[in-house]
Amino acid sequence: MKKIITLAGLSLSLLFSQHALAQNFTVAVTNLTNGLYFTPLLVAAHPSATHLFMAGSVASANLQAMAEGGSITGLSTDINNAGGDIAAANTTPLAPGATVTATFAATAAANTNLSLVGMLLPTNDGFVGLDAMPLPTAAGVYTYYLNAYDAGTEANDELITGGGAPGVAGIPADPGAASGTGGTGVAATDTNTNIHIHRGTIGDTMAMGGVSDLSTTVHRWLNPVAQIVVTVN
Repeated sequence: MKKIITLAGLSLSLLFSQHALAQNFTVAVTNLTNGLYFTPLLVAAHPSATHLFMAGSVASANLQAMAEGGSITGLSTDINNAGGDIAAANTTPLAPGATVTATFAATAAANTNLSLVGMLLPTNDGFVGLDAMPLPTAAGVYTYYLNAYDAGTEANDELITGGGAPGVAGIPADPGAASGTGGTGVAATDTNTNIHIHRGTIGDTMAMGGVSDLSTTVHRWLNPVAQIVVTVN
Protein backbone atom coordinates (compact mmCIF):
# COMPACT_ATOMS: atom_id res chain seq x y z
CA MET A 1 0.00 0.00 0.00
CA LYS A 2 1.36 3.44 -0.94
CA LYS A 3 2.03 5.80 1.93
CA ILE A 4 0.68 9.23 1.14
CA ILE A 5 3.10 11.07 3.42
CA THR A 6 6.64 9.79 3.10
CA LEU A 7 9.90 10.96 4.59
CA ALA A 8 13.22 10.90 2.80
CA GLY A 9 16.70 10.88 4.20
CA LEU A 10 16.35 10.74 7.99
CA SER A 11 14.70 8.59 10.63
CA LEU A 12 11.67 9.80 12.58
CA SER A 13 13.70 9.92 15.76
CA LEU A 14 16.20 12.30 14.20
CA LEU A 15 13.50 14.36 12.52
CA PHE A 16 11.47 15.10 15.61
CA SER A 17 13.95 14.86 18.49
CA GLN A 18 14.77 18.55 18.27
CA HIS A 19 12.32 21.33 19.12
CA ALA A 20 14.06 24.44 17.82
CA LEU A 21 13.04 25.14 14.24
CA ALA A 22 15.69 25.82 11.62
CA GLN A 23 15.33 29.46 10.60
CA ASN A 24 15.77 29.08 6.86
CA PHE A 25 13.85 26.62 4.72
CA THR A 26 11.91 26.39 1.47
CA VAL A 27 8.78 24.49 0.48
CA ALA A 28 8.50 23.50 -3.20
CA VAL A 29 4.96 22.47 -4.19
CA THR A 30 4.28 20.49 -7.37
CA ASN A 31 0.82 19.94 -8.83
CA LEU A 32 0.66 16.20 -9.63
CA THR A 33 -2.77 16.18 -11.28
CA ASN A 34 -3.66 15.90 -14.95
CA GLY A 35 -6.23 18.68 -15.23
CA LEU A 36 -6.70 20.46 -11.89
CA TYR A 37 -5.31 23.83 -10.84
CA PHE A 38 -4.36 25.06 -7.35
CA THR A 39 -5.62 28.51 -6.38
CA PRO A 40 -3.08 30.71 -4.51
CA LEU A 41 -1.65 28.53 -1.77
CA LEU A 42 -1.36 29.43 1.88
CA VAL A 43 1.94 28.00 3.14
CA ALA A 44 2.57 28.70 6.82
CA ALA A 45 4.85 27.81 9.73
CA HIS A 46 3.05 28.10 13.06
CA PRO A 47 2.79 26.80 16.64
CA SER A 48 1.86 23.14 17.03
CA ALA A 49 -1.57 23.89 18.52
CA THR A 50 -2.67 25.83 15.42
CA HIS A 51 -4.74 24.07 12.73
CA LEU A 52 -6.11 25.47 9.48
CA PHE A 53 -8.26 22.35 9.19
CA MET A 54 -8.65 18.96 10.84
CA ALA A 55 -9.96 15.93 8.96
CA GLY A 56 -13.14 14.61 10.55
CA SER A 57 -14.11 18.03 11.91
CA VAL A 58 -16.54 20.65 10.65
CA ALA A 59 -14.88 23.26 8.44
CA SER A 60 -14.45 26.74 9.84
CA ALA A 61 -15.95 29.68 7.96
CA ASN A 62 -12.47 30.69 6.81
CA LEU A 63 -11.70 27.17 5.59
CA GLN A 64 -15.02 27.13 3.72
CA ALA A 65 -14.18 30.42 2.00
CA MET A 66 -10.90 28.92 0.80
CA ALA A 67 -12.36 25.57 -0.28
CA GLU A 68 -15.34 27.02 -2.16
CA GLY A 69 -13.87 30.22 -3.57
CA GLY A 70 -10.10 30.12 -3.16
CA SER A 71 -9.90 32.97 -0.63
CA ILE A 72 -7.03 32.60 1.86
CA THR A 73 -7.61 35.98 3.52
CA GLY A 74 -9.41 34.63 6.59
CA LEU A 75 -7.02 31.72 7.10
CA SER A 76 -4.06 34.08 6.75
CA THR A 77 -5.53 36.20 9.52
CA ASP A 78 -5.84 33.07 11.66
CA ILE A 79 -2.14 32.34 11.14
CA ASN A 80 -1.12 35.91 11.89
CA ASN A 81 -3.19 35.94 15.07
CA ALA A 82 -1.40 32.76 16.18
CA GLY A 83 2.01 34.36 15.63
CA GLY A 84 2.76 32.22 12.59
CA ASP A 85 4.81 33.00 9.50
CA ILE A 86 3.43 32.94 5.95
CA ALA A 87 5.58 32.56 2.84
CA ALA A 88 4.46 33.76 -0.58
CA ALA A 89 3.64 31.02 -3.08
CA ASN A 90 1.66 31.26 -6.35
CA THR A 91 -0.41 34.35 -7.09
CA THR A 92 -2.16 32.75 -10.10
CA PRO A 93 -3.56 29.22 -10.44
CA LEU A 94 -0.80 26.58 -10.32
CA ALA A 95 -1.13 24.48 -13.46
CA PRO A 96 -0.84 20.69 -13.67
CA GLY A 97 2.83 19.69 -13.54
CA ALA A 98 3.97 23.12 -12.38
CA THR A 99 6.00 23.85 -9.26
CA VAL A 100 6.09 26.90 -7.00
CA THR A 101 8.50 27.54 -4.12
CA ALA A 102 7.70 29.33 -0.86
CA THR A 103 10.75 30.62 1.04
CA PHE A 104 10.91 31.13 4.79
CA ALA A 105 13.91 33.37 5.42
CA ALA A 106 13.36 33.41 9.18
CA THR A 107 10.81 31.88 11.52
CA ALA A 108 10.03 32.27 15.19
CA ALA A 109 11.21 29.43 17.45
CA ALA A 110 7.59 28.61 18.38
CA ASN A 111 6.63 27.99 14.75
CA THR A 112 7.48 24.31 14.66
CA ASN A 113 4.73 23.04 12.35
CA LEU A 114 3.92 23.42 8.67
CA SER A 115 0.48 23.72 7.06
CA LEU A 116 -0.61 24.22 3.47
CA VAL A 117 -4.00 24.70 1.82
CA GLY A 118 -5.27 25.69 -1.60
CA MET A 119 -8.52 25.16 -3.50
CA LEU A 120 -8.63 22.69 -6.38
CA LEU A 121 -10.22 24.02 -9.56
CA PRO A 122 -12.52 22.86 -10.97
CA THR A 123 -14.14 21.39 -7.84
CA ASN A 124 -17.00 22.53 -5.62
CA ASP A 125 -15.16 22.52 -2.30
CA GLY A 126 -12.04 20.43 -2.79
CA PHE A 127 -8.63 21.51 -1.55
CA VAL A 128 -5.09 20.25 -1.25
CA GLY A 129 -4.10 20.18 2.40
CA LEU A 130 -1.34 19.59 4.92
CA ASP A 131 -2.36 19.86 8.57
CA ALA A 132 0.22 21.00 11.12
CA MET A 133 3.05 18.65 10.18
CA PRO A 134 6.07 18.89 12.51
CA LEU A 135 8.88 20.55 10.58
CA PRO A 136 12.21 18.73 10.34
CA THR A 137 14.97 20.55 12.19
CA ALA A 138 18.09 18.93 10.78
CA ALA A 139 19.46 20.27 7.49
CA GLY A 140 18.34 18.18 4.55
CA VAL A 141 15.76 17.61 1.84
CA TYR A 142 12.43 16.00 2.78
CA THR A 143 9.72 14.85 0.37
CA TYR A 144 6.02 14.44 1.18
CA TYR A 145 2.87 13.66 -0.83
CA LEU A 146 -0.42 15.39 -0.07
CA ASN A 147 -4.04 14.34 -0.35
CA ALA A 148 -7.00 16.37 -1.53
CA TYR A 149 -9.83 16.93 0.93
CA ASP A 150 -13.51 17.76 0.61
CA ALA A 151 -14.52 20.56 2.98
CA GLY A 152 -17.98 19.01 3.39
CA THR A 153 -19.61 22.40 2.97
CA GLU A 154 -21.10 22.10 -0.53
CA ALA A 155 -22.62 19.35 -2.65
CA ASN A 156 -20.30 18.12 -5.40
CA ASP A 157 -22.66 18.93 -8.25
CA GLU A 158 -19.73 19.44 -10.69
CA LEU A 159 -21.49 22.36 -12.35
CA ILE A 160 -19.55 25.45 -13.38
CA THR A 161 -21.77 28.37 -12.46
CA GLY A 162 -19.34 31.12 -11.51
CA GLY A 163 -20.20 30.45 -7.86
CA GLY A 164 -17.53 30.52 -5.22
CA ALA A 165 -18.86 32.49 -2.30
CA PRO A 166 -19.78 30.38 0.73
CA GLY A 167 -23.36 29.20 0.40
CA VAL A 168 -23.45 29.77 -3.38
CA ALA A 169 -23.66 26.47 -5.24
CA GLY A 170 -21.41 25.64 -8.15
CA ILE A 171 -17.79 25.74 -9.26
CA PRO A 172 -16.23 29.18 -9.87
CA ALA A 173 -14.29 28.34 -13.04
CA ASP A 174 -12.14 25.89 -14.94
CA PRO A 175 -8.75 27.56 -15.54
CA GLY A 176 -7.88 24.90 -18.11
CA ALA A 177 -11.00 25.61 -20.18
CA ALA A 178 -11.63 21.88 -20.68
CA SER A 179 -15.11 21.74 -19.19
CA GLY A 180 -18.54 21.54 -20.80
CA THR A 181 -21.88 23.17 -20.08
CA GLY A 182 -25.46 22.25 -19.37
CA GLY A 183 -24.91 19.46 -16.86
CA THR A 184 -27.81 18.40 -14.65
CA GLY A 185 -25.67 17.92 -11.53
CA VAL A 186 -23.96 14.92 -9.97
CA ALA A 187 -24.79 15.27 -6.27
CA ALA A 188 -27.73 17.06 -4.69
CA THR A 189 -26.38 16.56 -1.15
CA ASP A 190 -23.32 15.02 0.47
CA THR A 191 -23.84 12.75 3.45
CA ASN A 192 -20.47 13.55 5.07
CA THR A 193 -20.50 17.20 6.11
CA ASN A 194 -17.15 17.01 7.93
CA ILE A 195 -13.80 17.51 6.24
CA HIS A 196 -12.93 14.22 4.55
CA ILE A 197 -10.82 12.70 1.80
CA HIS A 198 -12.19 13.86 -1.55
CA ARG A 199 -13.83 11.19 -3.69
CA GLY A 200 -12.43 12.70 -6.89
CA THR A 201 -14.30 13.91 -9.93
CA ILE A 202 -16.93 11.82 -11.69
CA GLY A 203 -17.40 13.87 -14.85
CA ASP A 204 -18.83 12.69 -18.17
CA THR A 205 -17.81 12.71 -21.84
CA MET A 206 -20.42 15.17 -23.09
CA ALA A 207 -19.42 18.71 -23.99
CA MET A 208 -23.03 19.79 -23.56
CA GLY A 209 -25.55 18.23 -21.19
CA GLY A 210 -24.90 15.06 -19.22
CA VAL A 211 -24.66 14.94 -15.44
CA SER A 212 -21.48 16.99 -15.08
CA ASP A 213 -19.78 20.00 -16.63
CA LEU A 214 -16.42 18.34 -15.99
CA SER A 215 -14.64 16.00 -18.37
CA THR A 216 -14.05 12.44 -17.23
CA THR A 217 -11.00 12.27 -19.53
CA VAL A 218 -9.42 15.49 -18.23
CA HIS A 219 -10.57 16.17 -14.69
CA ARG A 220 -10.67 12.72 -13.08
CA TRP A 221 -8.00 12.22 -10.43
CA LEU A 222 -6.87 10.12 -7.49
CA ASN A 223 -4.79 10.99 -4.46
CA PRO A 224 -2.12 12.15 -3.93
CA VAL A 225 -2.53 15.46 -5.77
CA ALA A 226 0.63 17.28 -4.72
CA GLN A 227 4.26 16.74 -3.82
CA ILE A 228 6.09 19.06 -1.48
CA VAL A 229 9.84 19.15 -0.99
CA VAL A 230 10.99 20.85 2.22
CA THR A 231 14.62 21.95 2.11
CA VAL A 232 16.08 22.89 5.49
CA ASN A 233 19.29 24.91 5.26
